[in-house]
Amino acid sequence: MSRQLFVNLPVRDLAKSTAFFKKLGFTFNEQFTDATAACLVISEHNFAMLLTHEKFKQFIVNGIADAMTTTEVLVAISCVSREEVDKLTTTALSAGGSPHMPAQDHGFMYGTSFRDPDGHVWELFWMDPKAVQPQ
Repeated sequence: MSRQLFVNLPVRDLAKSTAFFKKLGFTFNEQFTDATAACLVISEHNFAMLLTHEKFKQFIVNGIADAMTTTEVLVAISCVSREEVDKLTTTALSAGGSPHMPAQDHGFMYGTSFRDPDGHVWELFWMDPKAVQPQ
């Protein structure tokens, strides 16, 4: 069995957050979704759990960071092309997200970033497969 990654993010309005990510084309695993949590499917083995603040507090001993004023995490997602990076970024901004950093073009790698409605930073990037060294 391969490892799976679950990033847990607190959200103020679960319905609003779910609608935002659906506009970006993401789906949700209904098996792990209820009134307090939504399992955002990023890929076959990668997920983001969007948790209401009340639910999130069940898993922590300190306070919830205010992602609007501080950056607690950068969630980076690979894209199949530069065009997909730009398309998803444009969609995120029109769906209620806000810009985070300007586009960065390193030739072999290109990316942008945005904040979701709760302020969490999402980076979208494309990397030229020829630039990646085999393991």
